[in-house]
Amino acid sequence: MNKFCTLAQVAGGLFSLLLLAGCSGGSGEGSSLGGGEQAEDPVVVDYPVVYVRRTLNRDEDGGLMVDDLYAPSAFNPGAELVLRDRATASAAERVLTEELFVSDEDAGIVFEGGYDVKDLAVSADGAQLAFAMRAPNIEGLDDDEQPSWNIWLYEFDSAELKRVIQSDLIAEEGDDIAPAFLPDGRIVFTSTRQRRSRALLLDDNKPQFSALAENLDEPAFVLHVMEADGSDIQQISYNQSHDLSPTILFNGRILFSRWDNMGGIDRLSLYTVKPDGTDLQFHYGYHSQATGTGTGPDPVPAAFSKPQQMPDGRILVTLRAPEGITCGGDMVVIDAENFTEAYSEPEQQGILQGQESLSVEQVITDGGLSPHGLFANAWAFHDGTSRLLVSWSECRVIDPETELPQPCTDEWLATPDIVPADPLYGLWIYDYVEGTQRPIIQPVEGQMISEAVTADTRPVAEFIPQPIPGIDIDRDLYDEGMAVLDIRSVYDFDGTAAVDIAAVADPLQTTAAERPARFLRVVKAVGIPDDDTRDFDRSAFGRNRSQLMREIIGYTPIQPDGSVRVKVPADMPLAISVVDANGRRIVGRHNNWLQFRAGEVRKCQGCHSRDSEVPHGRTDKEPGSAWAGAPTSGAPFANTEPALNAEMGETMAQLLARIAGHPVLEGDLKYADLWTDAALRAKDPSSELLMSELITPSPTSVACQSDWSAACRTIIHYQEHIQPIWDLPREIIDADGNVLEDRTCSSCHSNRDAAGMAQVPPGQLDLSANQSGVNTNFSTSYVELIFDNPTQELRDGAVQNVLVQDTDDDGNLLFETDEEGELILDADGNPIPVMVTVDIQRIMDTGGANASRFFSIFEAGGFHQGELSAAELRLISEWLDIGAQYYNNPFDAPVD
Repeated sequence: MNKFCTLAQVAGGLFSLLLLAGCSGGSGEGSSLGGGEQAEDPVVVDYPVVYVRRTLNRDEDGGLMVDDLYAPSAFNPGAELVLRDRATASAAERVLTEELFVSDEDAGIVFEGGYDVKDLAVSADGAQLAFAMRAPNIEGLDDDEQPSWNIWLYEFDSAELKRVIQSDLIAEEGDDIAPAFLPDGRIVFTSTRQRRSRALLLDDNKPQFSALAENLDEPAFVLHVMEADGSDIQQISYNQSHDLSPTILFNGRILFSRWDNMGGIDRLSLYTVKPDGTDLQFHYGYHSQATGTGTGPDPVPAAFSKPQQMPDGRILVTLRAPEGITCGGDMVVIDAENFTEAYSEPEQQGILQGQESLSVEQVITDGGLSPHGLFANAWAFHDGTSRLLVSWSECRVIDPETELPQPCTDEWLATPDIVPADPLYGLWIYDYVEGTQRPIIQPVEGQMISEAVTADTRPVAEFIPQPIPGIDIDRDLYDEGMAVLDIRSVYDFDGTAAVDIAAVADPLQTTAAERPARFLRVVKAVGIPDDDTRDFDRSAFGRNRSQLMREIIGYTPIQPDGSVRVKVPADMPLAISVVDANGRRIVGRHNNWLQFRAGEVRKCQGCHSRDSEVPHGRTDKEPGSAWAGAPTSGAPFANTEPALNAEMGETMAQLLARIAGHPVLEGDLKYADLWTDAALRAKDPSSELLMSELITPSPTSVACQSDWSAACRTIIHYQEHIQPIWDLPREIIDADGNVLEDRTCSSCHSNRDAAGMAQVPPGQLDLSANQSGVNTNFSTSYVELIFDNPTQELRDGAVQNVLVQDTDDDGNLLFETDEEGELILDADGNPIPVMVTVDIQRIMDTGGANASRFFSIFEAGGFHQGELSAAELRLISEWLDIGAQYYNNPFDAPVD
């Protein structure tokens, strides 16, 4: 949502009057932005120009409001869409959207205030303009009943203006913004309608709703395509946060900005995808999130906004802070053909090589005053010149004596506590090679030109046809709504083998028990509804809400060479984890959502280190595979079953899929040795970790325990599935039925002994199911396991926290002091020590099972060796690995 600006925040939107060399003034030689005659530019006079003119958005106190890239549905009334027949200062203008929204009191529609317009796009032939527009608020309607953002079209020849989706009912299914024209005449746009995702919710016995983005502020915008008449709307991306600003590259792929926010990583970088949603790939900038400029020594966070391809193939973006007032940033071009990150070395060190500013002088993007001004938007001409159509504002400050704006001269910038003036955006033609800047529309106080486009012709992008089931894609997979995940080797990290893959794959050199990676877990994101759909208590996310909620949709064995080839459900955000034989994740969480379309086969080389800047997921830039696969055709892998003959370069998983068909995910961890040549040594023993062996309530249905399918899920709730493990009776009984010892977890780990007397819980751990007195949102056991808790002792018959005297960083004892820093003395005249509790390191960690010290207690030699079953330990491991949530279904969580 929009946030209000302080005067300090407004500083980022102000600019100097220092213009480029060769920029002529209006009223006299060398003046800046005054009126007057300008020489018309013979190169661009024949291009119509369309732009958005709007009032500066202010809060109730008159302060400027923040423009937040992470809030794309924000409604800022007071805009209008304007056309000039030529891109010159003297051309007459016409408001295309004038009197479009007229109240009809007889029909009960009374508009309040203005409308909003944004996201202009022109077809390659220059004949059509597409844009997003939201009608004014309607009097008497609640917020959720107000008009939504819609896609509109304008035909330049006929001057026809129309909404693309004619049906009011369909048009209002979600907010539609950011249109772009595909080569075949269809329109790609981003929308909260989440059409396919909503339909699939019915399969999960949930109501249809648009899931919130991972910041839980508004529904996620994801990519859709539709015909030019608004029919056949298809969802093509499945991110859990926003996919923004799609544009078409010359090669026919869709370039867009994706907000990766799983686990709170918060990165807005560039991705590409085919128009049917297949072959989603990272493109540029995942590790280049701090390439802005500022007044301090370090780069500041900046986002790649409004990408578009330049005539030379580079990508033009506005580099700006993700949140700021309507002040824009710098014009930057990205050489994504040759680079995937900005800098030559990791950690944003080395040479800035992947991108460069087109501004002749430096633009400051950290919110401080930028003497050269700032750019709100830039649009490239495709006319063989180095010209851009830009929305630009000079830098101004407020004269404290006259309270009038003044240019950001060196004198004013040196003035202490100077206050910035409002931004002043006009429309300009900016030549970044010639160093000239010519005004088209003079800026007006209180208004801004937020974006503009020209209706010139552009190269028609390559057409990427839809795949045909049965010819281009597997018909059976397509009909099943399934896809295939093919991983060459999980031991391949960024092109480097983490182990000797050939040795690990050889049964005579490595047994199954010695292989670290045993299974691949596939996890599905759980869509989070808004409060109107399900107003649940947000404590349901547990201690750390960064993972939100998760469902496990199954496992598949990892073959000895680390390869995987398995069927997975299409059209949903998925993540994967490599786990060991106990079902515990052994590498970091996968922090990017994968997506698969029906019939698609997605291949990857292997795994990726979280902080590595080696390209991963972009096929034309990633390093070669660390695993060559089978060395020859017509022979088995070394020392494996003679009947399993490989083809050269094939992985073990590919070989099995070719012979037996694609395997499916299983609900349990099941291993069978398919590879060892029994003539050379005995096969490794089979193993199973079965959910059906749980005595406590299972997180899967009975039907799924016996016959796992693509519709099955493991959904773990703490109170329903983990707490019963602590409460399960575990008594040692003699032959006569007498209880010799009660080993029930919660009976032992309690603040009361067998006689009901107060005690310090054994191991300082209370596993009671009652509501915690420390954090009343959770049970006592959850707080004791997941949070840091104070050490306790039995004192005067009561359990109390252990207190010790606090010390400073140098180890000096601390005593109570007053506001003047003087010691406070007790009744005896002695200083009063500052007492603090001593926390115990928590036994479980939301980072995962292997980050928790809990499991060592149950291993060989541990204090509780063998007291929990393998199935119980597996369930606890899964729960920790997916985030240790209190609930994993918002419709099961308590109502707020």
